[in-house]
Amino acid sequence: MSISNVTVFMPSVLTLIGIPGLESVQCWIGIPFCAMYLIALFGNSMLLIIIVSERSLHEPMYIFLGMLGVTDIVLGTSIVPKMLGIFWLHVPEIYFDSCLLQMGFIHTFQCIESGILLAMALDRYVAICYPLRYTAIFTHLLVTQIGAVVTLRAAILAAPPLVLIKCRLQFYHTTIISHSYCEHMAIVKLAAEDVRVNKIYGLFVAFAVAGFDLIFITLSYIQIFITVFRLPQKEARWKAFNTCIAHICVFLQFYLLAFFSFFTHRFGAHVSPYIHILFSSLYLLVPPFLNPLVYGAKTKQIRIHVVKMLCS
Repeated sequence: MSISNVTVFMPSVLTLIGIPGLESVQCWIGIPFCAMYLIALFGNSMLLIIIVSERSLHEPMYIFLGMLGVTDIVLGTSIVPKMLGIFWLHVPEIYFDSCLLQMGFIHTFQCIESGILLAMALDRYVAICYPLRYTAIFTHLLVTQIGAVVTLRAAILAAPPLVLIKCRLQFYHTTIISHSYCEHMAIVKLAAEDVRVNKIYGLFVAFAVAGFDLIFITLSYIQIFITVFRLPQKEARWKAFNTCIAHICVFLQFYLLAFFSFFTHRFGAHVSPYIHILFSSLYLLVPPFLNPLVYGAKTKQIRIHVVKMLCS
């Protein structure tokens, strides 16, 4: 029997089922997801307003934090409205091209977020290990160039999967996606054709981005800790270490959730689907939710301006 007789040719509409196995309680799961999204939206918007309006915060560390805030807002907005539409309004259908667009936004801004976290680690490395040369190295021009390179890298790496799916994969076993949003491997698994190129490229991007960024982030913090523990004064050591705590918390929660989601999707055959989908969703929701809380609580300058804004 030919492949076209048993499959769907170029479907125009796909169906997202949400969280497999938890369909009956999805309406309740949507409540914390919505709360996390609204807090992320409010917190990151407040961070952006403070950073833009306060000239004293127009420094590389806070500019990178502002970039992170924009990325978090876009990431959350890319998935939560549609997810809540599935959970609350029972509207699981999504146009194929809209699904690819959502996938493109998600993977592009995931890559951008990873690049910004690397830039923030390098910023702290130069600030602590070479404090006298910091202002000469991290100029506003360099910050702009880093932002442009991070964005360009993400766009270049996220574009090929869209082209491969749109141009190579024409026949699909089903139009039902066992996921709450459009993710690369979730769409690829629907295909009735050879998807080895898609899988290999997905692995390449994951290790090229997360592996490269994580290695340099780790090396930066090893050098930072070596420098900090060599400081003669205990107060100076604590002050330097305290500036890194917020960054370390953000790095850990972002990459731990990222690697769990990535490996369970590809190699976790024995992991229950609802566990994987929940963690995949939390991987995109928790960083935008926690980032403004962590930086707001641990960064003195931002905390002062937040209190000032709330009081006024």
